[in-house]
Amino acid sequence: MNTDLKLRLHSHDVKYGTGSGQQSVTAVDVSDDYNSHWLIRPTLGDSCRRGAPIKCNTNIRIQHVATKKNLHSHYFTSPLSGNQEISCYGDDDGEGDSGDHWTVVCNNDYWRRDTPVKFRHVDTGVYLAGSGRTFGRPISGQGEIVGISSHYGSYTDWQAKEGLFVHPSDPLATQAHAIHTEL
Repeated sequence: MNTDLKLRLHSHDVKYGTGSGQQSVTAVDVSDDYNSHWLIRPTLGDSCRRGAPIKCNTNIRIQHVATKKNLHSHYFTSPLSGNQEISCYGDDDGEGDSGDHWTVVCNNDYWRRDTPVKFRHVDTGVYLAGSGRTFGRPISGQGEIVGISSHYGSYTDWQAKEGLFVHPSDPLATQAHAIHTEL
């Protein structure tokens, strides 16, 4: 959720009518919309252990759960504010390109759910932000999500809210529960 605008990152299978023509990324104030669910994945060619904490300044991909497209940017202009366009991109298996890579920028050692973070686009250096503007038809009332060059000022802080947070698996704990202790 964008902590300044109180809006959740959102996407759906609606393409931009200008710019890249890729899947649009917007912001909504509804907390229980499946189209606002995202999955954190490693960058192309990398791997990570399920549930492992994410270190600050780590590069990640942010995948839209419903469409399996990745949060993406490139040098197209956003439709409302003229900032950099943010879209979703990738094939049916969720594979895209380096334009899907984002750096988690935070002030701790690790990304924490209770602390806002910023996302800096690896290829272009912009920060994920809300513009404060809203769309008309066909996505009426949804907020514009953009890339901006400065992380100072408003609308660049994001915080994990609703969702499924997976803890790392602990093989020893699993084995301990499997041991029969009855007499």
